[in-house]
Amino acid sequence: MNTDNNVNAVMKQIDYLELELSRLKRVLLHSLPAAEKQRKMKPSLFGSVKCGDITDSMVEESKRRLFRKLGDI
Repeated sequence: MNTDNNVNAVMKQIDYLELELSRLKRVLLHSLPAAEKQRKMKPSLFGSVKCGDITDSMVEESKRRLFRKLGDI
């Protein structure tokens, strides 16, 4: 009978320790700052466009299309 009480006491202690570990894990995870990745500036657009190399004329054409003349404002 005494061994049953000891086994039950040990099992309760193990359950308590498991709960305490899960609480500590949660506290630790919530205290860590979110990892922010620093965005790297690309030195060039090489490889970003699937069609090949970007020429100066392609850049100028894109600028013309993007930034229309706003003489009427």
